[in-house]
Amino acid sequence: MTTTSTTWQAPTAERMRELGKTLAQNVQGGDVILLSGPLGAGKTTFAQGFGQGLGITGPIVSPTFTIARELKGTFANGQPATLVHVDAYRLGGDAYAPGQNTTERLLDELESLGLDEELEAPGQNTVVLMEWGEQMAAALAPERLEVHIARPINTATTDEENPADYAEMTSDGTRIVTMTAVGADWNTRLNQISEQLPAEQH
Repeated sequence: MTTTSTTWQAPTAERMRELGKTLAQNVQGGDVILLSGPLGAGKTTFAQGFGQGLGITGPIVSPTFTIARELKGTFANGQPATLVHVDAYRLGGDAYAPGQNTTERLLDELESLGLDEELEAPGQNTVVLMEWGEQMAAALAPERLEVHIARPINTATTDEENPADYAEMTSDGTRIVTMTAVGADWNTRLNQISEQLPAEQH
């Protein structure tokens, strides 16, 4: 599978939202986007910008304690869009290893939440934005965009039991945002995203 990566710096929450917004303006129905990074890195801030890019008027918050939320918006072409914002933190994603048994276990767990079909075959108007699901998305979505946010090491203490408490981006240094396209279609669109963002953002 062809992969391409592009990296940006995000020194502020506003810049992080702009990255998310620009990405959202390039998505289409059926897309699966994996959003990863340590607690407090700015995943929810990025997701807020993503929601703005889809014209979602409601608040974008961490779905940690609800696992998944559905939000209605609009694609750049004016067609209706449904954003499925998934937080896999409570699904034990880190415990999964590659392999057929892993996929079967994932499907069983996601099926109980009604999320298996969304990941395997998102609807023509559905976009899946999944946090904390590196192993899951890799197993269920062979073509996807992976967004990883890195934060400085010397950051404030976080609470592993309550990740939502640290979901917002904190002002403790510039983040490094890396988007990795997996699959030919995403490779093309990642190039388009790079062209749309001002050069000083790289």
